[in-house]
Amino acid sequence: MSAIHPPTTRLWWKQPLDRVEGTWIAIAFFWCLIMFFMMPYWHVTGKQNLSNEAYRVSPEAHGKKAQEMVDKYTVRTESDQKIPVVHPPAGSDVYLVARLWAWWPILELEKGKSYRLHLSAMDYMHGFSLQPSNINLQVIPGYDMVVTVTPNQEGTYSIVCNEYCGIGHHTMVNRLYVVNK
Repeated sequence: MSAIHPPTTRLWWKQPLDRVEGTWIAIAFFWCLIMFFMMPYWHVTGKQNLSNEAYRVSPEAHGKKAQEMVDKYTVRTESDQKIPVVHPPAGSDVYLVARLWAWWPILELEKGKSYRLHLSAMDYMHGFSLQPSNINLQVIPGYDMVVTVTPNQEGTYSIVCNEYCGIGHHTMVNRLYVVNK
């Protein structure tokens, strides 16, 4: 047999299995079984995935709720664009809007308190990445992505769009402040 000429027996799958081949097939099969059962185990016990909710919402309705929150809980403004910094009460619903190429508003949350964070996009699909806590979500127009967050460390967190959204994608960053009150 050579690489130039075809095999003499065309039914290659009926050929006897070599011992080394059988060993590797068995190892691969058992590894697949281990991974198959570990994935649900990691999901349940390892807290690998966020338990978030998603609801259909119009961009106008989500924007209106965000504007109401900003009007009610603004404590100051930042940057040249006068972006409002919002400090909502603990346990409340907090709205964050994604639009080309900005997150709006800036949030100020209390350490150790839980908040329901509502995310929605006004135009295109965006990605929500809260660093350094490594929370990642896709933010899709027409959907209200809701995740419960409980900040456990004071400081300034970065919010970054990690889904390419156009020419100004690199400027789509924001801050989230966690304060101890």
